[in-house]
Amino acid sequence: MADGSSDFGHVPVLAQRCVTLLTPALTRHHADGSNAVLVDATLGAGGHAERFLTELPGLRLIGLDRDPSALDIARTRLARFADRVTLIHTRYDGLAAALNESGYAAVESVDGVLFDLGVSSMQLDRAERGFAYAQDAPLDMRMDPGSPVSAADIVNNYDEAALADILRRYGEERFARRIAAHIVRQRAHTPLRSTAELVALLYQAIPAPARRTGGHPAKRTFQALRIAVNDELNSLQGALPAALDALTVAGRLVVLAYQSLEDRIVKRVFADAAASRTPTGLPIELPGHGPRFRLLTRGAERADAAEIERNPRSTAVRLRALQRIEHSVQPQQPTRRGDS
Repeated sequence: MADGSSDFGHVPVLAQRCVTLLTPALTRHHADGSNAVLVDATLGAGGHAERFLTELPGLRLIGLDRDPSALDIARTRLARFADRVTLIHTRYDGLAAALNESGYAAVESVDGVLFDLGVSSMQLDRAERGFAYAQDAPLDMRMDPGSPVSAADIVNNYDEAALADILRRYGEERFARRIAAHIVRQRAHTPLRSTAELVALLYQAIPAPARRTGGHPAKRTFQALRIAVNDELNSLQGALPAALDALTVAGRLVVLAYQSLEDRIVKRVFADAAASRTPTGLPIELPGHGPRFRLLTRGAERADAAEIERNPRSTAVRLRALQRIEHSVQPQQPTRRGDS
């Protein structure tokens, strides 16, 4: 139970660090978390949620996920906490609406928010979902099976320029144009329907010297298609401001990202939130223009060797955290920058 894996086989990444960062916000009212609310915006199999609900027996948790099968698994995993848990089927950029649905305001109503981004171990482990290039399966990659567009739809219907753009932007794939051209030629004869067919095509499209370095040659293409299918980056750009708005004063937000495109978005949003809005060059902080948040991490934190050995999926993680800070709306006197 200590690692949050229970009997479900999915170990949450950096679970103890998440607990350490979020607990001060969740225990401000009571040591057991009573009167505090945590939003797990990417519930998955419920590993992080189980850890928090176990350690804080008064905590209320709102869990969001776009994947109905994840919600089913989490509902079973968290059944013993059912009276303190609300589960909602939604993408994480639906956070504000989910709070309203749960009886909370979308502004300054929760004490903590956690995002564990990317594809979950549960989705990777289920070959039929089509996320993993190491196992043959239908080309799907939809986190929500009810979503209208699958990976097969993209590779078989998008034009060559659009395909290349997706691979370049979302996969940072330097052979994007070559791969797109191969896809278009292939599908003119036979549509691509399985992950194995796409992997075979990628081995043909990517030059042999490049295939021998930088990991599996399908890694970037599969990442790009998954991001496009699930609109992940746009969802994140909408979700983070909603999460910041939802935090009470002293509330905290923790984000775990697993690839550079996600982490750049998180870094930019956090930097903007923690920046002074007083014009550069003024010697005093203008009333109402101070930072609304403060960073709790110096840059992005990574998993240590022990965590990676215990949980290999933590290898790529980048963790960032911040806290909402209180500023008087109309302070008696402006403070000099750097003054406490």
